[in-house]
Amino acid sequence: MILQSLKISLESLWANKMRSFLSMLGIIIGVGAVIAIVSVGTGSTQQVTSSITDLGSNMITIYPRTPRGQGGQINNISSQEKFSLELAEYMDKFCPSIKKVIPVKQVSGRLISDDINVNSTILGTNIDYAEVNNYELDMGNFISENDNRERRQVMVLGSDLAEDLFEGDNPIGKKIKLDYENQAYIFEIVGLMKEKGSTIGGNLDDQAYIPVSVAMDKLTNSDYVSSYIAQATSSEKASAAVSELENFMIKFLEDEDQEQFRIISQDEILDTVSSVTGTMSLMLGGIAAISLLVGGIGIMNIMLVSVTERTREIGVRKALGARNIHILFQFLMESLNLSSLGGILGVGFGWLAAYFLSQYGNWPMVIAPLSVVLAFGFALFIGIFFGLYPAMKAAKMNPVDALRYE
Repeated sequence: MILQSLKISLESLWANKMRSFLSMLGIIIGVGAVIAIVSVGTGSTQQVTSSITDLGSNMITIYPRTPRGQGGQINNISSQEKFSLELAEYMDKFCPSIKKVIPVKQVSGRLISDDINVNSTILGTNIDYAEVNNYELDMGNFISENDNRERRQVMVLGSDLAEDLFEGDNPIGKKIKLDYENQAYIFEIVGLMKEKGSTIGGNLDDQAYIPVSVAMDKLTNSDYVSSYIAQATSSEKASAAVSELENFMIKFLEDEDQEQFRIISQDEILDTVSSVTGTMSLMLGGIAAISLLVGGIGIMNIMLVSVTERTREIGVRKALGARNIHILFQFLMESLNLSSLGGILGVGFGWLAAYFLSQYGNWPMVIAPLSVVLAFGFALFIGIFFGLYPAMKAAKMNPVDALRYE
């Protein structure tokens, strides 16, 4: 009975090719959209996660909040003035889950090489900055402990910045002028970093790096830094490290409400990204599922039309001995064929859509097997659910009335 019903249903669908295809279109679009949306969500999440991971290993950033007050008055004492080099040493000492704490002093200035000048961000830091940020040297050396101790005016360039200033020439050993607040400072180029590209934290290739002691004492003449970068001892200890840093800063700054500082960890960023992309994928997936329901309604509509058109055929089959279960199974099989063929074409459509979207968005193409199984399974369910009523209507027909139908 199964093979015979399958043969009859396929012959019926083939006899009305265009009508059958249009009936399957909603299923094709729905299945394809679900697969493509899940693929886009997974691929984009992997891309952002990779970008965050590329920023460094188990990184935690601590920076001061903007001063605020009440009654139209702003607090006179800025929390940034408490971000000193000594504070970094205290963090390292009193937070056991912290491997190291790196001070960062950020300024903006104009770098001048011969007749070329470029506005750039200058970061004052120490020897550990490159290691924590997974930032590799292309040639030369990074900022050393001696450079910081002796306040040497040395500089390391990002790859894009070096290209802009020296146009492909080797910059190692050359002198460069930094114009900062109308004061000129001469630095020697001692290192060139490898290309890292844009990350969620900005483009490291467009920045220059100098000893933090030079940035604080010679450039800004200040006793505080812009922020700290802390590194947890391991990924498992990252959460504990954040808690230790928060407790330390609350006690040191006497700031129970955390109004003077902000701590951001990689885990926090990853959780936020995963939450946002998951919500978006769920919402868009729900919209795509509506296409499947619309496709199911289309299948029900075409099956009702088919039952009406083949009323006399149903009457003849019943007169020749076909039972209600045979008629029911025949039309249910036809509905199931529509949804299954639509699901197969939808999987192919979804794969193509995911491929082209991943190429356009420059993220990895990831087809989740679970999304394919669920989308195809839901398509089959739609075929059975929406095909059941027309099949039952055909099966319950009175053979005498069916034979007399014009």
